[in-house]
This record gives sequence, C-alpha cells and structure tokens, in this order.
Amino acid sequence: MLKDGFPGNVHVAHLTPPGTTGEEEDWRVYPPQSPYQIEDFDLGAQVSALEEEIARASRLREARKDRERVILVQIDTGEFDAEERLAELGELARTAGADVVYKELVFRRHLKPGTLVGAGKLEELTSRAYHLDAETLVFGQELSPAQAREIEAVTSLKVIDRTQLILDIFALHAQGVESRLQVELAQLRYMKPRLLGQGTRLSRIGASGGSAAGGAIGTRGPGETKLELDRRRINDRISFLEGQLENVATRREERRKRRERNDIPVVSIVGYTNAGKSTLLNAFTHAAEEPRRVLAENKLFATLRPTSRQGFLPGVGQVVLTDTVGFIRDLPTDLQRAFRATLEEIGDADVLLHVVDVASPGADTRYESVRRILEDLGTADLPTVVALNKADAADPDVIEREQARLGGVPVSAARGVGLDDLKAALRGALLPFTVTPETPREGPRADAR
Repeated sequence: MLKDGFPGNVHVAHLTPPGTTGEEEDWRVYPPQSPYQIEDFDLGAQVSALEEEIARASRLREARKDRERVILVQIDTGEFDAEERLAELGELARTAGADVVYKELVFRRHLKPGTLVGAGKLEELTSRAYHLDAETLVFGQELSPAQAREIEAVTSLKVIDRTQLILDIFALHAQGVESRLQVELAQLRYMKPRLLGQGTRLSRIGASGGSAAGGAIGTRGPGETKLELDRRRINDRISFLEGQLENVATRREERRKRRERNDIPVVSIVGYTNAGKSTLLNAFTHAAEEPRRVLAENKLFATLRPTSRQGFLPGVGQVVLTDTVGFIRDLPTDLQRAFRATLEEIGDADVLLHVVDVASPGADTRYESVRRILEDLGTADLPTVVALNKADAADPDVIEREQARLGGVPVSAARGVGLDDLKAALRGALLPFTVTPETPREGPRADAR
C-alpha cells in the first residue's frame, strides 16, 4: 500500500520442487508486478504447472528408490590425504549400494563440537540435498551419538558416518557363519552407546525410584524400563556372540595344528581392501571355476572370511595360500575387536604376501596403513614379499618408484603377468621353512611343536 492509499506492487514467490534443474535457490521469485499487471497473471495456470512439476519430480523419485541418494562430507583438518579419503568414502558408499549425487571436502581447522562443520554449512548442505533429492548425509569422520542427533535435527536428513557405512558393507558381504557372527557383534557394540545416547532424554524418566509421583513435570513414567530392557538384551546378545566366536576360534586352532603337523608352508595374502588379493589367490591356484574359485569383485571388502587354498611353488612344493579380510585406514575399533581372532591368524603364516594396488593414487599411504595394522597385530616382522598389483594399468614411473622403495614385484593378477617372478620371490622367502631330507623345518611354528 502506497502513501496515497493506492496499492503497491504485488510480489509472487513459491518453493521449487526437489530436483529442479536450473535453480540456484530452494524457491522461485517472480518480478514485482503492478495491480494492473497482476490481473493478467494466470494464477491457476501457474499452480497447475507447479503441481505437474511436483508430480513429475515425485515419479522420478519413485523410480530412483532402488538406490539411496547420498551426499558425502569429508572434513579436511589439514591432512595431506584428505582428497584420497573423500574418494575412498565414495567407493565405500558405492559398495554399500548408494547413489552418490554430491560430495564436498570441507576445510575446518577446528571442528565445531556439536555439528563439526557449523550451522551455516549444514544449511547449505540441506539446500543441496533438497535440490538433488538426496535423503542421506554421509560423514567421513566418526560422529558421536550427540553429534549425529544434532545434525539430523538441523537438516532433517538421515545421517550416518564412515564407521556405520563400513559396518553396513560388512553385513552386506558376510557369507560364512563366523563372518556373520563377527559383523553382528561389531554392529551391536557400535549401536549400544548410540541406543543409550538416544535415550539420554529418557534417563531422567522414572528416576524417582519407581514412584510415579516423584520427579519433575514431564519426566514421570516407565521410560527407563524400556531403556534398561534394550540395554540388557544387547548385553546378553553380545555375550552369546562372544561365546560362539570362541568356539569357532577353537575349531580354527585345531585346523591350524593339523596343518602344522603336515609341515606345509603357509603364505598369508594381506593388503588394502580391493587391492586384488582374491584375484591373485585364484591366479596362483588356477581356480577359474567354483568351488575352488574365491569371490573377486571390484568392490571394497568383497572377502570377509579367510579362505585357504593349496597351491604349488616350484622349488618349494605344496604351500597353503590364505586370503584374508582386506584392511582399510582407520579400521573401526569395533570391527578390529570383532575380527581380531581372524586377523591374528595372519601370525600363523611363514611368509606374508602384501598386495599393493599400484595403479590407484595413494599407494604409499595404503601400504603404510596395512603396515600399521600388522604392527598392532604383532605380525609386521614376518618375512614379507610385496606384490605391486595392477601393474598393467599403472604409470611406469610409479612402478619404478615403488620397486625402489618397497622392493616389490610388478604383477597383474587379472592378466597373469609377472606371476613367475612373484613365485620366485616367494620361493626365496620360503626356503628357510621348506623341509628337505637334509634340513629340518625352521621357523617359529617348528619351535611350537
């Protein structure tokens, strides 16, 4: 309304449907129009067009429901490998079956206690999710229960962290009884503090010692009973799973002792996840078909349980080759605890065959990540042969540099290139453990007998 009493310009705006292309904001604002111009503005046609656009977006959203649309957030606090971590987070999400629609590297020297990235960045990510029709935020950092709840409250999006993503992949790929037990145990240990964290609001409910009359207004009731029941069920299930895994470990120990009595050298194939360990095992044992063939896919953590196959090395004879679960940087603590018995089986080997994907950027950091886990397991001092896998797709300069640094053998497990050289390197590492008529078997396992 103008000062003279006449009506002023009319302003028209509305929200845009999710996934609308060509829009920078979550809304659409039309140019101001005078009262005379607005008479020619066909509001009914605009509403019909908007409803049609919303319906079209809804149909598209229904068609995409087979894959969860996610946005990745990796926080860079000054690490030299932040971009590699974001790329790895994308591979994890892809392996979990997600559709990555956007990923962002957010630099923060100091993390915000509640939301890690701050309210402004969360607003920006919420808008991005609205436009891209994403429903989930995946953070590369591990989130505390309080942080996850805070971010969910601000964004109204599903929020998971890298640990939860890895646990989901492990659950997806767990095949054997032992793997399923280990994954469930890790998931319960991860869920337990988060279940209790979600119930902190309820921890005051019923805190009056069972008296419904006690407690402050809004805190009376049996809420604590449900919380304690959930806690007790989880604790009981964790105890049951731990007992089952102890039985599995006992049976595995018996199998290991039988192998020792046979005096067959053991080679454990270790390496970063998706480095090509299973493919190399298949190449060594000529296992092209089931049932001897080991699953080998271009996915992270395709193999979760140790798989042993008998092979032959010229000059050595029969050997046992064991494919182990793939490693990853910052392996979640709950998974390390759950899979510790499986990982410790690496220590029964005479020689480690460390497979490095030399074709992907960051081979150095992945190699060091595996070495750190081996040090934690007390197996880093075992004789080790390094296989620089996927050499057919790698830069020759990178191969030359890694050969000089690690003394590795360039191979392509998928194409069968360089396997003879790798077998020769293994033969040299296994000679002290090889039984001949003149020489008794050497090594730590011989002393144990």
